[in-house]
Amino acid sequence: MLDEPDDIHPLFYGAPSTTEFKKLRKRIIRDTRAAIDDFGMVERGAKWLVCLSGGKDSYTLLAALTELQWRGLLPVDILACNLDQGQPNFPATVLPEFLDRMKVPHRVEYQDTYSIVVDKVPAGRTMCALCSRLRRGNLYRIAREEGCTAVVLGHHRDDILETFFLNLFHGSRLATMPPKLLNEEGDLFVYRPLAYIAEEDCARFAAAMNYPIIPCDLCGSQDGLQRQNIKALLDGWEAAAPGRRQKIFRALMNARPSHLLDPKLFDFQGLVAGNAEKDENAPQLGDTH
Repeated sequence: MLDEPDDIHPLFYGAPSTTEFKKLRKRIIRDTRAAIDDFGMVERGAKWLVCLSGGKDSYTLLAALTELQWRGLLPVDILACNLDQGQPNFPATVLPEFLDRMKVPHRVEYQDTYSIVVDKVPAGRTMCALCSRLRRGNLYRIAREEGCTAVVLGHHRDDILETFFLNLFHGSRLATMPPKLLNEEGDLFVYRPLAYIAEEDCARFAAAMNYPIIPCDLCGSQDGLQRQNIKALLDGWEAAAPGRRQKIFRALMNARPSHLLDPKLFDFQGLVAGNAEKDENAPQLGDTH
């Protein structure tokens, strides 16, 4: 990915020339492409609504997808979209000006869902769940109006891990945000191409590119969230055993229904002696590992 003056997308103008940044950029592009391939995200004639909040993750998403498209490695049309939900002090001109300057096709829409959330959510309670539902409904509507086949989100590896533990600790279920999902109506895909990317890499990339970051706490409802508690827990594990996050993530890609407890996923009732193939990688009785 050597940027020549006549062969570079505006999103990468001014990219640092350091070896460290080039390695970071290459890793992000490589892992984004791997997730797209591994989870079968590309459909013939696809048009993606790439959701842009103005945070480090969505900027990284837009840059990675644009790089792949620019290099002919992502044969889809991209429409960036920002939904201004009416949060107090939201800098409404930042993203339109940035996208115009970067020559990125986009749609910016104002929908005051913030007032609805404030009216419905009791004082002191977290607004995020209702805000997210309202945002998702509007993004689905916009995607349909624009003829898009998928809504593309900037959730990264750490978001996926945190959601897994939130479901585990507070929902009593093994579930997280999948990289590819079909919506309930069955007419739109939801993609998360940054599924393999660490949050730290998104932060380093967006900071190095000096993208105009919009803070995610404008509504003032972020403090004390359970997600922050999970993040702190994972930070502690990572500090004590570097690489722990990646090991947990890999485990999510290596599920064994026969070694869990859900009879809806594995037919324990129908399991009889003499017809089971031995799994040599499965733990044996007395195995302490």
